[in-house]
Amino acid sequence: MSTSNPSTARSSGSEEASTTVVSKSVSDSPSKLQTSKGNTTIADSVVQKIAGVSAREVSGVYALGGGAARTIGAIRERIPGSSQSVGQGVAVEVGERQAAIDLDLVTEYGLSIVDLSRAVRRNVIEAVEGMTGLEVTEVNVLVNDIHLPTDDAEQEGRERRVE
Repeated sequence: MSTSNPSTARSSGSEEASTTVVSKSVSDSPSKLQTSKGNTTIADSVVQKIAGVSAREVSGVYALGGGAARTIGAIRERIPGSSQSVGQGVAVEVGERQAAIDLDLVTEYGLSIVDLSRAVRRNVIEAVEGMTGLEVTEVNVLVNDIHLPTDDAEQEGRERRVE
């Protein structure tokens, strides 16, 4: 008894010839950024800004950046005419079709870090993919500190001494 295999076909002789199915992988599919009319390239700084703004939009994110970056940002805020860097605490790798993002953040005390990370990841992916057309392959979230309500009171006490 012979069973039929859809990937093989019988030729007129006793030889079997196999048919090859060619599949196109996702990475071979055309990108919205590469068209027959030309290519669009997105700079790392653009993705960095989009990711930074979208991460800050999530309730429970107190700040972005590690301790040193936040200290430099606080100094920068006190200088007239300067502004806080939107990309602070955000590192990106951008290719022709994909982007990977690393976020360094401080969360508010009392929140679920797992839920916050999930919300940040979802918001960043939606914003970057929606605005750039790049596929976001990963968003890594590093929670490096928790902001306590007492931190604000201590900060206000220090500011009053310098009036």
